[in-house]
Amino acid sequence: SFPSVMIMLGAPAVVAGVERIVAVTPPGPNGEVDAASLVAAEACGVKDVYRVGGVQAVASLAYGTAKIPKVDKIIGPGSGYVTAAKRLLYGVVDVGLPAGPSESIILADENADPELVALDLLIEQEHGPDSTALLVTNSEALIKNVMARLPGLIKRLPEKRRNFIKQGFANFGGAVLTRNLDQSIEFVNLFAPEHLEVLVAQPFEALDKIKNAGEILLGPDTPITLGNFNLGIDAILPTGGFAKSFSGVSVYDFLKRSSIGYVTPQGFKSLAPSAETLARYEGFPAHAMAVADRRKRIAKKSKKK
Repeated sequence: SFPSVMIMLGAPAVVAGVERIVAVTPPGPNGEVDAASLVAAEACGVKDVYRVGGVQAVASLAYGTAKIPKVDKIIGPGSGYVTAAKRLLYGVVDVGLPAGPSESIILADENADPELVALDLLIEQEHGPDSTALLVTNSEALIKNVMARLPGLIKRLPEKRRNFIKQGFANFGGAVLTRNLDQSIEFVNLFAPEHLEVLVAQPFEALDKIKNAGEILLGPDTPITLGNFNLGIDAILPTGGFAKSFSGVSVYDFLKRSSIGYVTPQGFKSLAPSAETLARYEGFPAHAMAVADRRKRIAKKSKKK
């Protein structure tokens, strides 16, 4: 029910030329669909929007219902239940990248502004009680300064978000103190966060050492908020450590490739002997025979000439 998510999924699907795009969005308390999400869908060119969410939406898309057509791909984020449902459907439908509960790391050194660090820790933590927000730094003084500021910032938020943040920090959030920046980066690469903010003195130098993150936002003027809404990079990203092997959503998630081969007669003469040898070695006589007989036919034609 977020218009930004509709854009981040709808726009690349339309650009990729997907012939039939189906969107699902959970209804509100009174059964209504979020109006802004519908506007976003129309702006992107997504015409089919169904009012259903959760595990039931995933099942409907994977198997089809009387009203919702079966699809070939299910791309997009959801709750832990949605993520679990998609994993169960692996092999039934392409479930795309694993995008579950939100997670973020603020990578900072002793030069970081504690007020900005405290503000940005709250960005992803307010998504829900199962969200993760970590400060990773080599500066104990920074941790103390940030923690001192958090209560006042949290009080400025609505009760629902305050509760999410408090539960999230109690279960999954906090600070990690390291010996130096290199160790901080090592932790980041092991964790492979969905969102990574880099608030260090030389962010582009740190960038060279960062291997695993869904998105990497550099410098104090690039808060996660911009990445989530209008920076232009897609904020539907792998979570749960899967940034080690998955990338964020892009046009490529809605495309597939077919390998195409064409061999000329001269090319066949070059490739055939080694292909036949490998086929026989691996125990595939029919493979070898298809090549060997062709070679014999070519040899006979050459003699006739």
